[in-house]
Amino acid sequence: DANRQISEYKFKLSKAEQEITTLEQNVGRLEGQVARYKTAAENAEKVEDELKAEKRKLQRELRTALDKIEEMEMTNSHLMKRLEKMKANRTALLSQQ
Repeated sequence: DANRQISEYKFKLSKAEQEITTLEQNVGRLEGQVARYKTAAENAEKVEDELKAEKRKLQRELRTALDKIEEMEMTNSHLMKRLEKMKANRTALLSQQ
């Protein structure tokens, strides 16, 4: 009876050791995954920061370009009015001759 119990305990010990080994392997694998995910998250945050900076830069450039367009449209409008006045003056001078 004692031999049977000893055999049973040896079997249980062997099973427990196998389970411990499996669990240790799982822990190692999961720790590796955590390290990879952490690195990926850090890289993603870095890329996000770079993209935000690029977006701010592009928005600044866009505002500058829109301001320049508005300025050029105003200049164009002013020059068109001057041209029309010059044409009108020329027509008036030609009609007086």
